[in-house]
Amino acid sequence: MKKKTLGLLHTSATLVPVFQQLCRAKLPHVDTFNIADDSLIKDVIAHGALTPKTAWRVAEHIRSAEVAGADYILVTCSSIGPAVEAAAPLIGVPVLRVDQPMADKAVRMKRNIGVIATLATTLAPTADLIRRRAEAAGRRIELTSRLCEGAFDALMGGDAAKHDAMVAAALQELAGRVDVIVLAQASMARVVEGLAESGRRVPILASPPLAVEYLATVL
Repeated sequence: MKKKTLGLLHTSATLVPVFQQLCRAKLPHVDTFNIADDSLIKDVIAHGALTPKTAWRVAEHIRSAEVAGADYILVTCSSIGPAVEAAAPLIGVPVLRVDQPMADKAVRMKRNIGVIATLATTLAPTADLIRRRAEAAGRRIELTSRLCEGAFDALMGGDAAKHDAMVAAALQELAGRVDVIVLAQASMARVVEGLAESGRRVPILASPPLAVEYLATVL
């Protein structure tokens, strides 16, 4: 049987090794390749939202992944999620936005869901996705959004320790108000890994492992 091929589209090259490690562990019999274009997320941040021009470019990258031989395509950036959903029906292979399996799991787990991000451009699409997935599942939820302002700037400025401390503090605060927390950005997952067990007062979900675990069931 021919091996399946997974194409991954990233808006940051820093996520390539993260997903390479996950794919090696959970998809050992699947070939992978990566397309990374950080100009996509830079444009979203500059405009404060996903623009039609950037949405078209996302669709073009997804189409390129199909032409390159992908049997399945995973887009690892939540900020461009709406463009991913718009492009998917036009592509001849399945396309998955990275935060969908995470949203589905949160909706199944609890009613009172918190979503946290360091970028407003990521917070809004993820919160919208959770609401729509809950509606599709026939589940009633209460959603609390938390923007960790300043953390992303600290990370981009090279102060990872400040970023991690700010996110950890925000997680602790949000944990007192909700039953499960969803991380809107893959870059925040490492902060959770650094929290002591006593600091994890509620379940905290990150999209990369959940997305790859889902792909393991369909590839």
